[in-house]
Amino acid sequence: MRIAFIIAGAADMYCGSCLRDNSLANELRALGEDITVIPAYTPVRVDEETLTGKRVFFGAVDVYLQEKFAGMRARKGLVGKILGSQTLLGWVSRFALSTNPAELGRLTISMLRGNEGHQRRSLTELVDWLASDVRPDVVHLPNSLLLGLAREIKERLGVAIVCGLSGEDVFLEDLVEPYRSTALELMRERATDVDRYAATTRYCAERMTEILGLEPSRVDVVLPGIHLKDYALPFDGAEKKKPRDGLAIGYFARIAPEKGLHLLADAYHRIWSSGEFPGVRLKIAGYLGGKDRRYAASVRRTLAARRVVNSVELLGTVDRQEKLAFLRDLDVLSVPTVSPEPKGLFVLEALASGVPVVQPRHGSFPEFLENTGGGLLHEPGDAADLAAKLGELLRNPERRLALGEAGREAVHAKFSSRRMAEDTLAIYRKVVGNGVS
Repeated sequence: MRIAFIIAGAADMYCGSCLRDNSLANELRALGEDITVIPAYTPVRVDEETLTGKRVFFGAVDVYLQEKFAGMRARKGLVGKILGSQTLLGWVSRFALSTNPAELGRLTISMLRGNEGHQRRSLTELVDWLASDVRPDVVHLPNSLLLGLAREIKERLGVAIVCGLSGEDVFLEDLVEPYRSTALELMRERATDVDRYAATTRYCAERMTEILGLEPSRVDVVLPGIHLKDYALPFDGAEKKKPRDGLAIGYFARIAPEKGLHLLADAYHRIWSSGEFPGVRLKIAGYLGGKDRRYAASVRRTLAARRVVNSVELLGTVDRQEKLAFLRDLDVLSVPTVSPEPKGLFVLEALASGVPVVQPRHGSFPEFLENTGGGLLHEPGDAADLAAKLGELLRNPERRLALGEAGREAVHAKFSSRRMAEDTLAIYRKVVGNGVS
């Protein structure tokens, strides 16, 4: 089967959706499928091997200029090619490309309008290239914010289209009016252009089905998976029983208000000041964008005022080997997101490392823990309850180790990238040819 698989880049950030989609594409290739991976907006930053080519479609700079200046909407010449180059996009991504939903209303609407939007030229370039160079049997869109591409692809190529659902509701909720209402209207209209949808969890499927006005029967759930080569089995509990300077609580996610680092900082202070856990540390790793630097500084000031900052380690962005080492050093991980989280790949990565988690009782987290038995749930937004649940695991090494072992075994059994690829391939087979259902 020939698959055209689009991955939406997230500038210079390690993005959970990009990591999952890249692992999925790699496994589809390993299963023998003829897959072409197409980066959109920016080059894709991942911590594993990537199949993405050098050409970026809908290059972020070019797309932005088409939105702002009518003269950039014609067939692109030398200037347009330069603006769409991966080298330039990779450099600009580090500094200037915003993914703040509040700033992207006009562009979101234009992209959802597809051939009627300001990026018509970019859409034509993509479809022309798919027709001449790829000739796919199925096209995979990464999320429903790119539904504007589906109609032109289907009309020109006559191929099946599958669209991922992975938490677009979070982006939509942050759009300002009138853009949010217009975007929802366009997405519901364009949703009929897709043959089937693949949601990351039941929660995500139910939420996006409601938003897009879809029949539930059109949505399949494909639980996320991770590449497990570096996460060894069987679990060796002895590695968590070695002498330590102090127990370690970890946070591994983008550093932003919605991810709840301030809640974890509050909970950590409660644990530290109790005196029950001498030497307890808080280790923080994750991408910090320009718009969130003030937030990060405020969290640090709070920790300093409470005199615990010296026992807090901030690592910033980490590569794959650094990530694996970071996770192995933890005793428990928590990312207490403020809003319901549709993905939470960090939960699977922690559990694959034998590290139990404490997560809020919302979004996809109850589903993950139901499927793995690898941690505890706390009341969302409640730092006191978070501290209590963390304390339960810190003071009980046998339970902590048991939850870590259960989580590790479950992730290997149910959340591998190979299983994710097999489930996704089953959807493609439904929709290719006469199998559309």
